[in-house]
Amino acid sequence: MSRIVDLSVTIGEETLSPPSVDKQLDLTTQTMDGKSHWQSSKVDMLLHTGSHVDFERHTIEGGETAADVSLDRVCGDAFVIDLSEGGADYEITQADVKEQAADIRDGDIVLIRTDWTDAQWGNYPTYYEDSPYCSPAAVEWLIDNGAKAVGFDCFSEYSARLPDFAPEDFVIHKIILENDAILMQHLTNLSELPSEGRFQFFAPFIKMTGAEGSPARFFAVLE
Repeated sequence: MSRIVDLSVTIGEETLSPPSVDKQLDLTTQTMDGKSHWQSSKVDMLLHTGSHVDFERHTIEGGETAADVSLDRVCGDAFVIDLSEGGADYEITQADVKEQAADIRDGDIVLIRTDWTDAQWGNYPTYYEDSPYCSPAAVEWLIDNGAKAVGFDCFSEYSARLPDFAPEDFVIHKIILENDAILMQHLTNLSELPSEGRFQFFAPFIKMTGAEGSPARFFAVLE
């Protein structure tokens, strides 16, 4: 019997976006009570809050948005690169990914495990400022060798924690998104996935025109 593994973080009114914007989620709820209960809510948050996917428009003016991306770009065969021994401020290197992704195939989804989100999600600003991060060479190797999407259970972009940065400093985003691939951020629970072999992964997102990113519900199906 197959088993669904939820790989998404929980968000709520205490959740903060990355420090580059520093936006707190705001949920406003209206209710009406008569013979039964009715509730309607609105949410004000950054599209990049919590588990989410990023699209080309995030780094390229006029690039593709959530409404332009088909689901097959974020669903399919996936495998895990386990770097859970790295710890805070660990740099994910090209050697790290080459060692565990030697059999990468064109169209694979690669999930990089550090266990940082499991341990530190909700612990702000530590989650963002002390996170493991990815080197440009590491993600460039994955994209050059066929990865159609790359996901992280940490805050992969080192430059975004700095007080002063420019768009060109978001090198991990640019390497992935400007090479016809998808970036997936703030996964969790990757320790529940097989350390070897492939499995089916899914990242459904909101189909919104003009959106450079979208909240997502990441999950895997294990046989």
